[in-house]
Amino acid sequence: MLSALVWMPFLGAALITFYPGKLETIHTRKIALVVASSVLVLNLILGFEFNPTNPDMQLSEYLPWISWLGLNYHLGVDGLSFPLIFINSLLTLIAIYSSNESIHRPRFYYALLFILSGGVGGAFLAQNLLLFFLFYEIEIVPLYFLIAIWGGERRGYAAMKFLLYTAISGFLVLISFLGLVWLSGAQSFDYEPLRSHTLPVNTQLLLLAPLLVGLAIKIPIFPFHTWLPDAHVEASTPVSIMLAGVLLKLGTYGLLRFGIGLFLDAWVILAPAMATLAAISALYGASCAIAQRDMKKVVAYSSIAHMAYILLAAAATTRLSIIAAIFQMVSHGLISALLFLLVGVVYKKTGSRDVYFLKGLLNPERGLPIAGTLMILGVMASAGIPGMVGFIAEFLVFRGSFPIFPMQTLLCLIGSGLTAVYFLLMVNRVFFGRLTPELSQLPQVFWSERMPAIALALLIVILGIVPNWAIRWSEQQVAVLLAATEANISYIPPTKPLLENSIAKPYN
Repeated sequence: MLSALVWMPFLGAALITFYPGKLETIHTRKIALVVASSVLVLNLILGFEFNPTNPDMQLSEYLPWISWLGLNYHLGVDGLSFPLIFINSLLTLIAIYSSNESIHRPRFYYALLFILSGGVGGAFLAQNLLLFFLFYEIEIVPLYFLIAIWGGERRGYAAMKFLLYTAISGFLVLISFLGLVWLSGAQSFDYEPLRSHTLPVNTQLLLLAPLLVGLAIKIPIFPFHTWLPDAHVEASTPVSIMLAGVLLKLGTYGLLRFGIGLFLDAWVILAPAMATLAAISALYGASCAIAQRDMKKVVAYSSIAHMAYILLAAAATTRLSIIAAIFQMVSHGLISALLFLLVGVVYKKTGSRDVYFLKGLLNPERGLPIAGTLMILGVMASAGIPGMVGFIAEFLVFRGSFPIFPMQTLLCLIGSGLTAVYFLLMVNRVFFGRLTPELSQLPQVFWSERMPAIALALLIVILGIVPNWAIRWSEQQVAVLLAATEANISYIPPTKPLLENSIAKPYN
């Protein structure tokens, strides 16, 4: 089943690419929708097979591959990876559905989207470090072409910048993995055996440092963030949905899976620095968002701020904060996808994303009232209004992190408050007021264009009311992750209260 989840997108890419005869754009899109829907259905079936009370790796698949290199085809799913592969398949379907029906070179375009989705899914399910790295690198190629070919005016610059940054990220991650296997004397890159190897804390620090920098580029965290706003601004709407909703989660997933899972001794020592960096990144992203004129840049910088909350929660290393980090990944994936989708609708109908040019789009007769209403709902969720998924995620992050890092948590709370400032400024300028003459004859928004946004909005509200539908998948996995790493701690750092509060304190 896990192999099917990984390879069905690749098979879909091959089907679209090598389908005999000439395919019209609309037929290519229909085939892509069928394949993406099949992957989502398979993911739902996996949900029935997955047992959330079992903390072990489930539905594992193991096949020796290049044994002399330590590379094995090993897949598995647990409470950390299951919510992310579901978000991946859901947003892949939405990205394909929201793609322009008249897009040029449709075969290449949809094939790249499927390769991107398959690479991300493989990374979330890989239980071999080298296999994870291969999938981690695969997604660079399709995303580069998706930006470089179907992007905006400065697409070449944005695509090359993304390529360079993410290539450096992968190189640093690989250095950490190679060093871990070499210094531990392990016979393979399989994840579980490596967790049983205990290295001296100085060695762990040496290996954790490049891993943290590499993953910080992917998340991204200040000051490694500069590729993200350019990539979002130049990327098309479906690509931005995949980039913000799925791609960034590879970095935070790596922090939890490999940073905490393999280097906990060193992680505890570097945790205060990571929490401080998270606070700086949250404030920086929020401050930059306030100054933007482009709606896409506002949402892009908000992603930098909200992804920093995950770093704060991961640094705290309490059971509640780790659960919050996973839930924040789900929350941000849904909210950012909704916001980029609606910004795309506004740009398609008005031809502009300038917050100083757009005005009065909430006009019920000649504006975009439903899109505006959904945008208001999305920014309310991002700002942490109760009753929506963003409030639950941020509340859990701050509640789980405050006992460990009170000052950094308060600074992140200020960043969360600034979310309301920059989004209210954007919504007030774009959607309220009198519709300008230049925007008085907007094209009609069809229900087919609204449906993806409505579906995401419903999920945001439902998970805000019943958050346990998502949280319950990860509770047992987090408890075992921290308990297992506690048993392998070989060095108690001077910050002993941090360790006691982060691991020994039971999650209620």
